[in-house]
Amino acid sequence: MVPAAIGEVERRRLRWRARRGLLENDILLTRFLDRHEAVLGVDEIVALESLLDLADGELLELLLGRKQPDGALDNNAVRGLLERLRSP
Repeated sequence: MVPAAIGEVERRRLRWRARRGLLENDILLTRFLDRHEAVLGVDEIVALESLLDLADGELLELLLGRKQPDGALDNNAVRGLLERLRSP
């Protein structure tokens, strides 16, 4: 079940935004949402939306751990979400 903070419309919108031009990003994000969507908290949803604002290449570098978040993305919510995204 999706937390009350995110309704069905928002859930579908988040999934749609997770569809990316790079197949690697698409696969990683879709698998993550398939496993964790129902338990994402508000902070994690906001962090994910921040990541989805990035260009595909930059997002992939973060997802693969080749780059660490900086600037506005350098916060505990984004770092925690990236750890979850990178875990099997």
